[in-house]
Amino acid sequence: MNTTPTPRIAIIGAGPGGLTCARILQQHGITATVYDHESGPDARNQGGTLDLHEDNGQIALREAGLLDDFLRISRPEGQEMRQLDTTGTIVFHHVPEEGERFKPEIDRGALRDLLLNSLKPGTVRWGHTLRSVEGPTNGPRQLHFADGTAIEADLVIGADGAWSKVRRAVSDATPEYTGVSFLEAWFHDVDNQHPEIAELVGQGSAAAADGDRCLFAQRNSGDHIRVYIIQRVAADWITEAGLTIEDTDSIRALLLDRYRDWSPKLRRLLTDNDGRYVDRPINALPVPHTWEHNPTVTLLGDAAHLMPPLGVGVNLAMLDACELALAIVQHDTVDNAVLAYEKTMLPRSTQMQQLLDNGAEELLSTELPDFAQDATATD
Repeated sequence: MNTTPTPRIAIIGAGPGGLTCARILQQHGITATVYDHESGPDARNQGGTLDLHEDNGQIALREAGLLDDFLRISRPEGQEMRQLDTTGTIVFHHVPEEGERFKPEIDRGALRDLLLNSLKPGTVRWGHTLRSVEGPTNGPRQLHFADGTAIEADLVIGADGAWSKVRRAVSDATPEYTGVSFLEAWFHDVDNQHPEIAELVGQGSAAAADGDRCLFAQRNSGDHIRVYIIQRVAADWITEAGLTIEDTDSIRALLLDRYRDWSPKLRRLLTDNDGRYVDRPINALPVPHTWEHNPTVTLLGDAAHLMPPLGVGVNLAMLDACELALAIVQHDTVDNAVLAYEKTMLPRSTQMQQLLDNGAEELLSTELPDFAQDATATD
């Protein structure tokens, strides 16, 4: 148990990583306060679905005492995966076996609600946009917020994502554009309003690529599907075309031309969406991203190791959070806890960053994933 008298722990960011860290600390009788820039838990849509893996995300949930709750509300059927070619023909199809729980799906919003509802009231302070982390390296640290308020902390945990303000206290690194961009499209009431797309996607995900472009569709709960239109383009490709993200019809026409050789049933993923598109350029931190040890500031998740979205981001953030919380519990000082945490986290994140370096390009590849190749080889 940490013997520093009532260490003041400030977690910046109420995403899965920050909330997991706070929950596990509370499970061990340690208080932490989470500060988030959003006005409240319902300020925005939390995004699509994600899978939590047995060897990282689920480990964190087990330590948080929430694994059974997760398994109860998750969607194991969401592990279904279809790989298509540009004619719409299925070239690989994984259907999860009964009881398969390696990486069941859960909507991001449902996961955050699970974590939020497990915390003591008042743990999360909404409407706190961090401006800077000041004060001596050995602490205490002063956190300055946009509304003019400030607090002191003995440990500042940066769980504030890709554009982390906490990162600036330990690193000059900033995310860089990977050369690949996502355009997100939403489909609602799909079984009734978009039955052909619902059939194409199934209960999990479906993807097709031609080397320069990709369409990746995933089933969400509540009869929704999200489609990610993935292209190798300039970060400002919409502006370069003389458009804004609000110009839905013109963007759609541009996409139809770029995907003109694809099958009509796949092109419906470009044209039948409900509402406008959402532009999501893919950024990543330099590889590797490390920093000199700081006894009062550390990072987890995307703040520490932003990578292309290849299914590991939230899982690693939650594993980071779990290991950091347990290190705080098990060590006699915050400094020793941070040292022990970073000794494990930094080599792991470096290895994963190197593995996924240029991973955004892999999203456009026509090759089957390794596990799919292994499966088809034994069929």
